[in-house]
Amino acid sequence: MDFYKAVHRDMLPKNMTKSVSYFTPRMSRVKMWDEVVFFGLQMFITDYLMIHFHENFFSKRKGLVISEYQHVMNMCLGPGVVDCEPIGKLHDLGYLPIEIVALPEGMKVPMGCPCFGITNTHPDFAWLPQALESLISAELWYPMITATVGHSYRDIVNKYYDMTCDDDVPRKFALGNFDYRGDAGSDAALKAASGWLLSFANTATVMSIPYMEAMYNADCTKELVGRGANSTEHFVMCSNSAKDIADNPDETYEYKDIDPKRERVFLKRLLTELYPNTSFSCVCDSYDYWNVVHNILPTLKEEILAHNGCFLVRGDSGDCVKVVTETVFALWAIFGGTVNSKGYKVLDPHVKAIYGDSITVERAEQIYEVLMQNGFAAQNVSLGVGSFSMHCIEEDGMLKPFTRDTFSSCIKACDAVIDGVEYPIFKDPKTDRETGDGFKKSQRGACRVFWRSKLDKEITYEDGLTYEESLVNNLMVPIFRDGKFLDGAEVSLSDVRNRLNRNF
Repeated sequence: MDFYKAVHRDMLPKNMTKSVSYFTPRMSRVKMWDEVVFFGLQMFITDYLMIHFHENFFSKRKGLVISEYQHVMNMCLGPGVVDCEPIGKLHDLGYLPIEIVALPEGMKVPMGCPCFGITNTHPDFAWLPQALESLISAELWYPMITATVGHSYRDIVNKYYDMTCDDDVPRKFALGNFDYRGDAGSDAALKAASGWLLSFANTATVMSIPYMEAMYNADCTKELVGRGANSTEHFVMCSNSAKDIADNPDETYEYKDIDPKRERVFLKRLLTELYPNTSFSCVCDSYDYWNVVHNILPTLKEEILAHNGCFLVRGDSGDCVKVVTETVFALWAIFGGTVNSKGYKVLDPHVKAIYGDSITVERAEQIYEVLMQNGFAAQNVSLGVGSFSMHCIEEDGMLKPFTRDTFSSCIKACDAVIDGVEYPIFKDPKTDRETGDGFKKSQRGACRVFWRSKLDKEITYEDGLTYEESLVNNLMVPIFRDGKFLDGAEVSLSDVRNRLNRNF
């Protein structure tokens, strides 16, 4: 928690027996987004409210917990400032006395609409819901961002696949995330991949597969949770070229303009020895990308067409829009293909163009648009989304980094019972209204979320209710109470995917 949360218990009105808070995306700072994908609550509850609290609080000896807590508070806030008795009482209780009501994960939530609410279930712990604010906020804003990022790419894929691809061509393999190495640590990478896997099945983050199995009841032996790719890297290509140069110093080739010190020998080995029955991608720009595409690949045409899989030709530098699209044009000239039912060219299934990262939302749309304008289906390319797109978006020539404030996500107390009387709680700063934004005004009283238009999947909310009133006909339903998920409340990965995407 933040330090100031430790002293709020003493500041609250005496005889407060209940408080209710809501998590709400208050506004969007990205023009293309007026909704956020609600995702990550179940994994937060499992990871923190269940596993973390059990291992680091309830299962530890009470005296040790209190002494460690008291030591930090005395050193940082002053001796005796923080009363540790409530922490001891919570430890004695043996569980977190809270209830969480929530929308279904995978639902798209408009700005200003609450996603979930949290309240205490024991009258002695009305301070607890807001004491968890910092933890909840820190853990939930990023998976919601990455789920929204993934869904934005899926919308682009749907648009161009609808126009240029046969209806039975799967869309979940169109893009993959390659952000791990550029994330803010492994935990962020796990959240990024988890959000991404709602809309696509390609990922480079190995640990995301068992994580989704643990957090969202997935089973990779029975369903496609996610998949990786067999792929070379520059270390592989350059070391093999170095060996080839040393082993064959006098080797020459009969075809024109081929540098014998490049990838042909290793490419042939990939096709015929290492992966004769497996698709793989090969980075081809370690030295001269267009030499590989225009000169070396034609000499391997027989091996490529005999290969029992797809050879994905990967660029990794230069103008990615140009590299990807012109690679498709070159592969068509070399290997040909077919024309689909919508009149667009589809490469021979043994070849495809791939670009491993650098594909922003804007560039993805540009690539598909260039292909369509030149008569090619969108399925001819496989694209990768790196850490830039998981952390930032470019709009109006400006870079907008993703933070908690991208959607101004917050948890605010809105309702409380004091001396047996229920009171609505709200904030409405006049200075905030003077700026014209007004987004800091919070809900007043308990909230109910309902369908404005079920046909169009539009939701809205009303506030000003008592907590009991808010439980009637509310899309936010109880899912967690007193340390446990309620029966039937846990969702599966397929539930979330199907709610968010058509035809996953």
